[in-house]
Amino acid sequence: MLRPVTDTDGAPFWEYAARGELRVQACAGCGELRFPPRPCCPHCQSFEAEWRRVSGRGRVWSYVVPHPPLLPGYAELAPYNVVVVELDEAPRIRLVGNLVAGPGDPVNSLATDRLRIGARVRAVFDDGLPRWVPERS
Repeated sequence: MLRPVTDTDGAPFWEYAARGELRVQACAGCGELRFPPRPCCPHCQSFEAEWRRVSGRGRVWSYVVPHPPLLPGYAELAPYNVVVVELDEAPRIRLVGNLVAGPGDPVNSLATDRLRIGARVRAVFDDGLPRWVPERS
C-alpha cells in the first residue's frame, strides 16, 4: 500500500495517527478547525496553530469503488472502497480513507453493497493509517 507523503504542516497529523489519535489542526487565534493543515488560518489569518483531538465519529459523505486498471497491489484487493467522511465536530472537514469491517481488517473486508451515503462511522487505525468502521447502533 502507498504510504502518505508528509510535509511540515501535515506531519503532526501522521504522528498522532501513528499513536491511534485523530487530531486536526485548529487556529490558536479564533479556534476554527481546519484540514488539510496549513500555516495560516483562512478565517482570521493567524499563524498560530494547535492540534485538537476529535472523536473520530462522522458520516460517509461520498464514496467510490475503484475498478481496474489499478496499481498492481491495489488491483489484487479490488473491489474495495474509498470513502470521504465528514467529521461530527467539523462538518466542513472531510477525510479520505477506507471503510472496513473491523479494526485491522483489509481494505476489501466490507462488501461494497453495504456502502451508504450518510452511514455513521468511527475512526480506527491500522499501521498509522486512519480507517473507518461502521458505527453500531
